[in-house]
Amino acid sequence: MVLADIDMCVPMSPEELLEKRNAILRHQSQMERAPFMGDDSRLFWQRAEDRNRATAERYDALGLACYEAMEAFVEYRFALDVSYF
Repeated sequence: MVLADIDMCVPMSPEELLEKRNAILRHQSQMERAPFMGDDSRLFWQRAEDRNRATAERYDALGLACYEAMEAFVEYRFALDVSYF
């Protein structure tokens, strides 16, 4: 994801990151493999933690505040394909 595409980013403490991991592990559908793994063989919670830590590292590299992890959000923008009609 390109940082410029992020609409909102929420910093996470080490405790919040652990709580997110535990929430993923408690959710039955996320216990083992994500439905769309691609070439990544890691468990879903490992992928989520690494992605959140990498986002925080990217913001830190820009000189912004340093956090354990950051959850990035992008607003869904519905694009109507008028050529379809």
